[in-house]
Amino acid sequence: MTVNPPIQKKKGSLNIDAPLHVSGKTTYLDDMPELAGTLYAKVCYSKIAHGHIRSIDTSEASALPGVVRIIGHEDIPGVNQIGGIIADEVLLAEDEVHFIGMPIVIIVAEDEVTAHKARELIRVEIVEKPVVVDPLEAHRCKEYLSKPLHFQMGDVDSAFAGSDYVIEGNTESGGQEHVYLETQGAYAIPRSNDSMIVYSSTQGPTAVQRTVARLLGLSMNQIEVDVNRIGGGFGGKEDQASAWGAVVALAAYLVQRPVKYILERGEDLQMTGKRHPYKSNYKIGLSKDGMIRAFAARFFQNGGAAADLSPAVLQRTLFHATNSYFIPNVDVWAYPCKTNLPPNTAFRGFGGPQGMFVIEAAIHHAARQMNMPVHLIQERNLLYEGAEFSYGQKAEDCEAQSCWYQAKERYDLSARMERIKAYNASNPISKKGLALMPVCFGISFTNTMMNNARALVHVYSDGSVGISTGAVEMGQGVSSKMIQVATSAFGIDTDAIKLETTNTTRVANTSPSAASATADLNGKALQDACRQILERLVDLLRKHWGVENEVEVIFENNGVHTSNYSKNMPWKELINLAFRKRINLSAKGHFATPRIHFDTKTSKGHPFAYHVYGTAILTCTVDCLRGNYEFDAVEIVHDFGASMNKAVDLGQIEGGLAQGIGWMTLEELIYDEQGRLKSGNLANYKIPDIYSVPKEVKVHYLEAEGVDLAILKSKAVGEPPLMYGIGAYFALYNAILAFNKVATLPYSAPMTTEKVLMGLYGKR
Repeated sequence: MTVNPPIQKKKGSLNIDAPLHVSGKTTYLDDMPELAGTLYAKVCYSKIAHGHIRSIDTSEASALPGVVRIIGHEDIPGVNQIGGIIADEVLLAEDEVHFIGMPIVIIVAEDEVTAHKARELIRVEIVEKPVVVDPLEAHRCKEYLSKPLHFQMGDVDSAFAGSDYVIEGNTESGGQEHVYLETQGAYAIPRSNDSMIVYSSTQGPTAVQRTVARLLGLSMNQIEVDVNRIGGGFGGKEDQASAWGAVVALAAYLVQRPVKYILERGEDLQMTGKRHPYKSNYKIGLSKDGMIRAFAARFFQNGGAAADLSPAVLQRTLFHATNSYFIPNVDVWAYPCKTNLPPNTAFRGFGGPQGMFVIEAAIHHAARQMNMPVHLIQERNLLYEGAEFSYGQKAEDCEAQSCWYQAKERYDLSARMERIKAYNASNPISKKGLALMPVCFGISFTNTMMNNARALVHVYSDGSVGISTGAVEMGQGVSSKMIQVATSAFGIDTDAIKLETTNTTRVANTSPSAASATADLNGKALQDACRQILERLVDLLRKHWGVENEVEVIFENNGVHTSNYSKNMPWKELINLAFRKRINLSAKGHFATPRIHFDTKTSKGHPFAYHVYGTAILTCTVDCLRGNYEFDAVEIVHDFGASMNKAVDLGQIEGGLAQGIGWMTLEELIYDEQGRLKSGNLANYKIPDIYSVPKEVKVHYLEAEGVDLAILKSKAVGEPPLMYGIGAYFALYNAILAFNKVATLPYSAPMTTEKVLMGLYGKR
């Protein structure tokens, strides 16, 4: 049986969502028609970062016409707990508040305006306690959200002792606001027998289902969560969407009416967690020829007031602490520091970028001390086939060097560097900088048990197909890829396939759409379901046609035929025959990633199905009078495997790159010493726009076979490209050095225009 015909296209488009987006017909949560009697929720949250609640006065708010109910923690029928990994986060504050934005009570009203007015009438008296916002201060007090983590390989002490150069330093990387187009929100509708459906803007429908059930004291089968699509997530809706699903579900359960809550942008910015800021230090030892002998680092993660996903994010920082390099002696520690900020959470890259920034800073620092080109040290230490990572896994199908050397050759690095040298020599107040950024990113959830998925497929009697998976579409194109998988399996046009919403009743126990593993896990499960149906159809045809097992049956071009074309039948006719013969035309597929494992006690194992590789060359120009800058070009060679959808994958590269550059250059997230968010609106928090993205982006698809554990051998592409943006920081740094050779900028990201200006004229 052959199940790999050419992908069928629909009206020439490889992205099924594109026509909906450009025509404005895409439906998000707030576009859903509301039922009559729908109420609206609003959260009254703490304005103090840390303190004891002395009193809550809701009398004025309760008396306001249109207010239906005000809900406190004492009204929760189940357990007041929304923590995912660790049960350390209440939905509604009880005795204490731990960050500005922590929910205290829920207002339920007839309309949003009334709910907003009621919130202003609630009086909360809080006795303030000391506030901690710096992870180093938390570390000194040993205030951790979970146990510190440690990865070790080789003997770093001996390696440092035998190194020709040993360089030490500190780094700092800032947080990052998700700024998804669609803010957090949910809509809950109560049903009979204490059951409920929750429409949620979430990457993790099962997480919402589990949290709501726990909060209401119900079983999970009483809670149905449905997601059509979400308007961006970037990790911010992997765990944190659960709170907002719980808010509306609790309200709907208590008042027995539908309740909706779509956060205003300001609320979302204030109450939700961001990418984790890190403070780190490093020590790197090298030989005279630039070979890295040893690397040690300490990562101090600012986790905020509750664990959320911090332990998992922290672990991935260590997994990627050596980026795309083989280093024989490694000793890295990571500390999940508890502070009085909103609990920080997943963000594209999931801790990997924070780790990569430190090793790149260490190499950059070492290159300056050794008077050696940075790219030479990078190149000499690139991973190779069979090289061991500090966590015990060995590099397989390693494309690190292939991407690097192809980037150098394709984009003529030597000539480019000569042109930059000539430009800098002839332009006294304008300088260009260049940096190379190799990337190695592991694909899988690092919690092994999460690497599984299911899919449900129905072939209807008219030949049309309905598919359900656990994948959530959030702009990354996974819907297009799921339809391609079904199209490839059955050999029919995409017009015949309908992708259903992501729903916990149709597909249960889903892992979140995260870790760049969504297409692989759900696509493999979908393949399994399709395979089951195909096997039944093949058995039917062999009997119907009298065909022996040696003759291949091929599905393609909306039909089926034998390999010698002696027998053939249109798809619809085959399905009608199967229906009449009472063949089961439905199947539930399952996939669990094989081979992967990780022992948290020894910090060794094989945690990733495979790695994605790539290299970017970034070029910038700095105005040395004003500190302004622009990126001239980013030229990339990327390991897509055997890309199944180049249009979607290219979009992910471009979007991830822009987001990474934003994190490294523009997006300065600032809290003051009292835990107040100072960059709490889009007027003072700058995100990349059309004027700040590179003038030119070139992407070359590395010629590679791909790997079997990737869906159709097409490697994951969601998170890896963000790390190319790290190179933007070092391109700017190098431009500054071209103007001021003795500049002593700390390795502190983002590299804002203010930092550039200070670097240009510091210590001259």
